[in-house]
Amino acid sequence: MKHSILIALSDSFISTSVLNYLVNLELNPHDQKITLLHVLIRPKAEQSLMGKKYSSEQEKRMLGYLDKAKARLLEIGYQQDQVRTVLLTKPYTTVAEGIIDHFNQESYDMVMIGRKKMSKSEEFVLGDISIKLVRALARTAIVVVKP
Repeated sequence: MKHSILIALSDSFISTSVLNYLVNLELNPHDQKITLLHVLIRPKAEQSLMGKKYSSEQEKRMLGYLDKAKARLLEIGYQQDQVRTVLLTKPYTTVAEGIIDHFNQESYDMVMIGRKKMSKSEEFVLGDISIKLVRALARTAIVVVKP
């Protein structure tokens, strides 16, 4: 029976830690279906000064990052049809909202996400994606990787 794993990534050190953690789990690649997901947050109206060029470059950069992450999994034994990449471009308010929406549209046995260290005030103001996922996806295993 194949297990499906949703891995939320960005092009950061934390996401590299998440991939390293997955690789070091030594799961049998033939028993897994992996989805590498990035939620692309579009600039809000007041941030539109960054322009369409910035948005377009950000999308290309993230697609490249997801392809590199997929290639890494293929190197350790996953097959092409077992790893897919998803770039969500729908305008979500938060990354957590995008992950939860995608999760609800698909069926996953586990979600993996990285967590950066934040001060209490940063956590209060910005929120914590991993905490939101743990609360919203209560019936699913959530693996939170701290670098």
